[in-house]
Amino acid sequence: MPSDTLPVNFQMLAEAGVPCPRRMYYPIYYLRQITEEIMVVTQYIALDTRGHGEVIDVTERVSQAVAESGITNGLVTVFSPSATSGLTTLEYEPGCVADLQALFERIAPESIDYRHNLRWGDGNGHAHIRAALLKASFTVPIVNGRLTLGTWQHIVFVDFDVRPRHRELVVQCMGE
Repeated sequence: MPSDTLPVNFQMLAEAGVPCPRRMYYPIYYLRQITEEIMVVTQYIALDTRGHGEVIDVTERVSQAVAESGITNGLVTVFSPSATSGLTTLEYEPGCVADLQALFERIAPESIDYRHNLRWGDGNGHAHIRAALLKASFTVPIVNGRLTLGTWQHIVFVDFDVRPRHRELVVQCMGE
């Protein structure tokens, strides 16, 4: 494939009024015409965590970022630039939080030997393994300016590291 082309959704191009010959790839400059109408707003959520599997509900702060972005329909992606933390959804109540923390202790116990610890000596091998079981990012559709989460579904950040950390989540809203 030539370097100046990308795979294209022909229906999307036709709906945008771009003439569409029936071929597999379309030049990038046509894609730029379409995507110029899409706004991208990037914000950050700062967190000071205790580590050790702390679970923090970030739903309200993500919702606030969406409202401030001005985007009414599109997607919001929350990203954690960290190898010892992750994102997921959870019914954020003390029982579910405790169950999630207990699950990670059963799956990747802190007390066993990890080769990472032998190499680096930082004692957070379990934190890396636990984080790998979650996601570094989480995406939610935005419809009519609101997150489309279920009734009990909250976006949670889990910090598995062995010490308090300052974290910054990247919140990127894309849409119209």
